[in-house]
Amino acid sequence: MTALLELTKISKHFGGVRALHEVDMAVHAGEVVALVGDNGAGKSTLVKIVSGVESPDEGEIQVRGEARRLESPRAAAEAGIRTVFQDLSLCDNLDAVQNLFLGQERYGPVWSGRRVRRHVMEEQAQRVLESLSVKLRALNTPVVALSGGQRQGIAIGRALISDPAVVILDEPTAALGVSQRGEVLDLIDRLRDQGRAVVVISHDMKDVRRVADRIVVLRLGSKVAEFARGGYTPADLVGAMTGAHESTNEGGDQ
Repeated sequence: MTALLELTKISKHFGGVRALHEVDMAVHAGEVVALVGDNGAGKSTLVKIVSGVESPDEGEIQVRGEARRLESPRAAAEAGIRTVFQDLSLCDNLDAVQNLFLGQERYGPVWSGRRVRRHVMEEQAQRVLESLSVKLRALNTPVVALSGGQRQGIAIGRALISDPAVVILDEPTAALGVSQRGEVLDLIDRLRDQGRAVVVISHDMKDVRRVADRIVVLRLGSKVAEFARGGYTPADLVGAMTGAHESTNEGGDQ
C-alpha cells in the first residue's frame, strides 16, 4: 500500500553540524507513527522539513506516492500535511470558532461586502469538534478559559479544517495532567480512525507505547531503530534512544 507520507534519505546540515543523515520514514493511512529520541536527535529538524519550515539538503519527500517540494508551510498544507506545534499558536482572546478558522475564515460573496460567514464557520466547527469528541460549553467560549486537553483539541481541529491526509503532532501531551493527557491520546486514536496518517513526536514513552502503531527512533541525526507495536520492550526502546544497544552489540562481537 502506498504510504501517505514517505521520506527517503533525508539529510540536513547547519554549517558544519549534521542535523540529519539519510533518514527514511513512512506513514500510511490509518496509522500512528511515533518519532522519538533524546534532545539533539534530529526530531525537530525532521518535523520542520516535513512542515515546510526547512528544506532538506538531500533526499526525497513523497505524498501519496508523488514527489513533492515542501518549500513553505503553505506548500506543505497544499500537499495535505498539517502540523500542530507544541506551543499550539492559539489566540487566547479569541473564541473556539475564531481560532479554528484563523487565517481560513469563510467569507460571503463580493456583492454582499465579503462579510465573515460566522454561521457557516460555526456549523463546520461543530462537525470537526464532534468528529474529535471535543466538548465545549459553547463555541463562543474564549480559549483562555479552556482546559489543556480542550486547547489541544482546538489546535488539532484547526489543522483538520482543510481535511489533511497527514497530521503531525509535536509533543501533544507535554505539560498536561493525567486526565487531559488521556483526552489527547483519545484524539490521536480518532485521527487514526478517520484514516489519516499521524506522526507524533513525544518524550513520553508511556504515551508512545499507548498510541503508536510503529516507533521510529532517531539518535544523533540518524535513524537507529524502528519498532512495531508488540515487537519491543521498554528496555529495547530506551536502549535504541541512548545507544546502549550498540554498546551491547559491540561487546558481543568482541
